Amino acid sequence: AIEDINDHSPVFPEEQVTFKIVEMSEPGSRFSLEGAEDIDVGSNSVQAYSIAPENDYFSVSFRRQSRGGQSVELVLEKALDREEEPEVTFSLIATDGGSPPRTGTTEIRIVVLDVNDNAPVFTQELYDGQVSENAPKGSLVLHVLATDADVGANGEISYSFSQALDQSHSAFEIDARSGEIRVTQPLDFEASQKHELRIRATDGGGLSALCKVLVEVVDVNDNAPELVVSSFVSPVAESALPGTVVSLFVVKDRDAGTNGKVSCWLEEQPSFSLRAAYKNYYELVTASALDREERARYVLVVTAVDAGSPPLSTTHTFTVDISDVNDNAPVFNQTSYTMYVRENNEAAALVGTVRAADEDEGSNARVTYSLAPGGPAERAPRSYVSVNSENGKVFVLRPLDYEQVRQVEVVVSAADSGSPPRSANVTVRIVVLDENDNAPVVLHPAQDSSPVSSELVPTWAEAGYLVTKVVAVDADSGQNSWLSYHLLKATEPGLFGVGTQSGEVRLKRPLSDRDAVKQKLVVLVRDNGRPPLSATAVVGALLLDGFSDAHMPRSGLAADSDDGDSLTLYLIVSLALVSLLFLTSASAFVACKVCKRKAFKEGIVLYGPGDLQSSLADAVAAGTLPRAYCYEVSLGTGSSEFKFLKPLLASLPPQHCGTDGGAAGDDDFPGGLTPEEEPRPQNPGTFPAAPFSRL
Repeated sequence: AIEDINDHSPVFPEEQVTFKIVEMSEPGSRFSLEGAEDIDVGSNSVQAYSIAPENDYFSVSFRRQSRGGQSVELVLEKALDREEEPEVTFSLIATDGGSPPRTGTTEIRIVVLDVNDNAPVFTQELYDGQVSENAPKGSLVLHVLATDADVGANGEISYSFSQALDQSHSAFEIDARSGEIRVTQPLDFEASQKHELRIRATDGGGLSALCKVLVEVVDVNDNAPELVVSSFVSPVAESALPGTVVSLFVVKDRDAGTNGKVSCWLEEQPSFSLRAAYKNYYELVTASALDREERARYVLVVTAVDAGSPPLSTTHTFTVDISDVNDNAPVFNQTSYTMYVRENNEAAALVGTVRAADEDEGSNARVTYSLAPGGPAERAPRSYVSVNSENGKVFVLRPLDYEQVRQVEVVVSAADSGSPPRSANVTVRIVVLDENDNAPVVLHPAQDSSPVSSELVPTWAEAGYLVTKVVAVDADSGQNSWLSYHLLKATEPGLFGVGTQSGEVRLKRPLSDRDAVKQKLVVLVRDNGRPPLSATAVVGALLLDGFSDAHMPRSGLAADSDDGDSLTLYLIVSLALVSLLFLTSASAFVACKVCKRKAFKEGIVLYGPGDLQSSLADAVAAGTLPRAYCYEVSLGTGSSEFKFLKPLLASLPPQHCGTDGGAAGDDDFPGGLTPEEEPRPQNPGTFPAAPFSRL
């Protein structure tokens, strides 16, 4: 057999082996290696492995396998830390058992993989910055910086505001990558002098750190002084003594330091002055006696200026009125008012407003309105109208009818609230405007009679002959009462025409034998309202052969068609006669009453010749009174006795008593006496007795 000698060194498959191991791997972790090959056998083969140089992190484990193989493993003895040593390099040496021993080497490169085990760290725990309150948007305040020992995504840092209760960060923004903090909106030193921000730095693995940023706002003179009035009295009585306090106010400036120092003065005004009270408090007082008749109002201007650069100022105006007495009555802005309302208005409709002004001040100028009281004749118009006591608005309380009430006139009173109050009156005329709420009414021909009367038309009538005229009225006014007439229906439509404006019914052509004797027309009467209203009139016409025998054909035709026409005519004539007789009787009765009332008022007692008295006395004693005597019983104004009058003559023939005041003929005065020769009574205050007497 050939004895082996150690003439070969161990050889590794690769000259360099690289392992990537996570830095947080647990100690004891094993990593397999390809062992070295030695073609020698027996003890000359690989017997051991070692690491050079030795380190604290790794050791090598070697053992032979039962079937002649070998197992080589790197054993992690200590946890790796990429931040301390990101890479470990050493040599793995394989040694055989020859003499002298031979070795083989391969380089082991351990790359430590990063784990996010380091949070970001700010360079400062507290950052201080300043920014002017008038800094424009986008101005840089300061820059924050944080570092992270990790690498890659674990070492990438982003910046953000940490949510805080005061929300101070709303005025700022931070760049997520660079950490620059900038202004996003105008700052106000007076609102907040300092802003506390909390900045969070977060790496790619989610670990974060916080820092605090204090931003101080630098004041600039951007606020003018403020004048705050604590008390102010106006009006001031014109009897106020000099030194009377009119107003107390304080002057403030929201700026700090020199910018907040304020001086104050009153523009030249001889009647008032400014007096310092305490620190920044001032009093506005009267400096001399006041006279309202010379000046009723003072305009006082107070100026406050700060010590900033440039200085800012503010002014405040005090308007001081001098109190007045109620020496002016309200005055209406018009001498009279004319208002309009359409008829059929809604209840409580507003038609207008009256306005009165009072030159006085305060309660003396507060005007209330009311309807002025009037007599019984004005009560009806007052019931239609109401006026608002505060604003003078005039209302119509209920619907009005133009056909009944054309206008309403009331008197409105305006009274102030002075003591004693003063007032003024004005006339308000409310004109009712017409609405088209009445249809036309036909007056002729009368439409309430049945049957309809007929107009007579001779057969010789030519075109244009006037048959009749339709007369209608409309209770409305204006264009609502403008009537137009139209032929709505006719027995012979082409025979008659109606005047649109006049209502005249005329022939449009001559009559012919073919035309019916009795014609009936329906005329439409329409007003000019919107919408229009209308009525109809029925007109009858009889075509007659000549007017000489007009009545006979009329009666004959009427008897054939309708016997009621003659009866209607008789009734009309009878009614006219009865009415005339009634009027005549009524006139006579009224005349008698008037004459007797005059006689009673004057206490008239009529006298006659003495023999008439004796004859009447004899007749009374006998219990009879001859018919030849007329008598009168006169009741004097101062007596309750009956007095019998003497006859005018000694003997009177039998006659019928006349009427009072009636004229008597010659036969009424026997003996040939005329009324002029009639004996007169001696009393000049009496009148001669009539030839008859009346109880």
